[in-house]
Amino acid sequence: MENDRLDPWGETSVDNYQRLHAEFGIERMDSVLPRFKTPSLHMRRGIDFGQRDLGRILDAIDNNKPFAVMSGIKPSGIFHLGTKMTADDMIYFQSLSKKATVFYAIADVEAFNDNGLSLQESSKIAVQNVADILALGLDPERAVVYKQSQEIRVMRLATVFSAGVTNNMLRAIYGERQVGLYLSALIQAGDILMPQLPEFGGPKPVLVPVGADQDPHIRLSRDLANSFQKDFGFIPPSSIYHKLIKSLDGATKMSKRSSASTFYLNEDPASAARKVMSGFTGGRPTVEEQRRIGGEADKCPIYDLYLFHFAVEDEYAKRVYDECYGGVRMCGDCKKELATLVKRYLEAHQKKRESLMKDAEELLEKSRKTLDSMAR
Repeated sequence: MENDRLDPWGETSVDNYQRLHAEFGIERMDSVLPRFKTPSLHMRRGIDFGQRDLGRILDAIDNNKPFAVMSGIKPSGIFHLGTKMTADDMIYFQSLSKKATVFYAIADVEAFNDNGLSLQESSKIAVQNVADILALGLDPERAVVYKQSQEIRVMRLATVFSAGVTNNMLRAIYGERQVGLYLSALIQAGDILMPQLPEFGGPKPVLVPVGADQDPHIRLSRDLANSFQKDFGFIPPSSIYHKLIKSLDGATKMSKRSSASTFYLNEDPASAARKVMSGFTGGRPTVEEQRRIGGEADKCPIYDLYLFHFAVEDEYAKRVYDECYGGVRMCGDCKKELATLVKRYLEAHQKKRESLMKDAEELLEKSRKTLDSMAR
């Protein structure tokens, strides 16, 4: 991490997640994990590695009190496996309580400032993104879906928050950036704190599931919640952090910016399988060496795909790991096995996703009308 800074708009990679606890104050999962009756796949496998004030959310669940799960996904492209992880956490926490409402922001302002996408382009992609999250299991009856550019409350909050920050504060968190990205950060703080406004039931715990690289937005939002607590009664938002899945080319995290580094949930299954077969591995230079000293699953993007997504059973993920390090599993066979799983998954997901496109359009329109009526 250059200058020990997590970069939500760059190609952040994290080699040692333990450093994040000490350097940024991200709390460990150990203290709260025993309170989960049915920990998620991410929790069981250490993929969700850290949190801030997650106990507040568990208190709300235990006492049957309302809470919100809030995250945004930038409509700069179709869902890939990195964005799927955030969606999976949103859906998991929604499933834990009937009192949980998901706030899903389509971050079209950020997509404009960071990726140069017009609002019209983002709007087309947004429908597909919503269809994806519905196919992954989001309950639309307990979800508020909106575009940043259309939500007046978010813009008002961003304007109010601008009076509570300085250029030096933003530089300390994000580094030197164009003003548009600083504005996007304030708008994201508006997204995160909007669920606590009176029209949504007033102050309540809000959980924000994100990748490790998005922590700067959480820190800014928590600072602003404290700064404006007297005016709005805000409770500082809670957060849970997942590890960054490795890129298929073995470089940095998976990113929409590089089609070779990932595959998309709408990608042709055969194309995705080919990417798996050509992906970087943690294998040794020769079969003989692999059999003698074993592979390095912890460095392997192919193993990450098993661990994070495609080895549904924990025992299966452990077997892949043990066979790799034990020199039993060869990289070619491992890739073929994974390619079959990937093709099967994408075929099923895409069929379901296609059947939900109309539902996605209707959810966007229904949410827009509801939010507009509440703003009057």
